Amino acid sequence: MGRMTALPLMKLKPVHKGAGISIVAPASSAKPERIERGVSALRLLGYNPRFAQNALARGPLFFAGTAEQRIADLHAAFADPESQMLMSLRGGYGSNYILPGLDLELVRQNPKPFFAYSDLTGVQLRLLDQLGVPAFHGPMAAADFYLEDGVHLPSFHGALAGQPYTVGPGQGLRTLKTGTARGTLYGGCLSILVSLLGTPWEPQTEGKLLFLEDTGAKPYQIDRMLWQLRQAGKLEGVTGIIFGEMLDCVSPGMPPEFLDRVIATVFDDFDGPIAIGLRSGHVSRQNVTLVFGANAKLNLASHEEPTLRLEWTHTNTE
Repeated sequence: MGRMTALPLMKLKPVHKGAGISIVAPASSAKPERIERGVSALRLLGYNPRFAQNALARGPLFFAGTAEQRIADLHAAFADPESQMLMSLRGGYGSNYILPGLDLELVRQNPKPFFAYSDLTGVQLRLLDQLGVPAFHGPMAAADFYLEDGVHLPSFHGALAGQPYTVGPGQGLRTLKTGTARGTLYGGCLSILVSLLGTPWEPQTEGKLLFLEDTGAKPYQIDRMLWQLRQAGKLEGVTGIIFGEMLDCVSPGMPPEFLDRVIATVFDDFDGPIAIGLRSGHVSRQNVTLVFGANAKLNLASHEEPTLRLEWTHTNTE
């Protein structure tokens, strides 16, 4: 697949408390008790969540409704004038089936923040790559908001306001290789990125400040996926790399730093800075919101604490 020309990032309107949130389930269904607690937490924060027509569907198989139902919900949520943002209930599996049917023109006319991660990586990146819609890699209703300490609220509110913000050691960020890098922040769930290689929705990682995260993948599987990205040319020109918390990605009996050693070996010839541990996506607590498409700076200078700063403003106040 050829490399696309990067589109200008769309300027979105800021989202304030009281805003309507369309709750969608483009992949798998969620547990009812998690849905209830997550939606209640959003209401307590001052938002007005409303379920899409098929958001609570269970089945067929492991899906939250048929592909036709799930894509209809997504389109209706973008078109709904009463909703200022979208949020997925959870990831799971199944959003790959809605990729071919996305109505890009409808989304272009009604761009909004869409909070998701995991299986939704492909949908978010297609809207970013082909339309310039910022991808809000952040907490989901029945995956994070249902937990008492599941969401990092400063980054959540900062992203919605379109204001610059910084995350660092308090959000898990630590240095594997020193240096500084700037670039367009981009990435998502590593296994989903790899699954999109060779498809019409191949991720456009080249030249970006790359964020990669996953859960439950063994170190050798992570090694293999990183090898595949490299062989596919997807690490060309990458300015810096940030790994997520990598939850449950060390095999039993292995020391906690074993994954660090794997990454250091894979990238022994990489010139840019490398960080790990940033809690965004699959995390143990306080899920950090990252906005893919935003300009960002990764500072891993040896004499300073590690930071990632989103230097942008996406807001359109007109």
